[in-house]
Amino acid sequence: MYGQTTVSTPNTSASRMYRIEVEGMRQSSESDKQSYAIRKSGSVFFTVPYSRMNEQMRRINRMGGKIVNIQPLNTEPAPQPENSEN
Repeated sequence: MYGQTTVSTPNTSASRMYRIEVEGMRQSSESDKQSYAIRKSGSVFFTVPYSRMNEQMRRINRMGGKIVNIQPLNTEPAPQPENSEN
């Protein structure tokens, strides 16, 4: 409706970031479009928002990479368990 606004919280899926570790990337016509060279050896890291993860994973597969690890990048500290010492 006209005049309505959407309020989002910082913990929505759009604000979640992930780091993807990739091995075995090869230089190809797809990677030639980028402004940096990709080496066959070693790991390459991509940081992407949750909303673009699927797209990035497809791109990695097309370029011959193998996804080794995916880690969430949390800006908030993990909740600490309460001590039940009495």
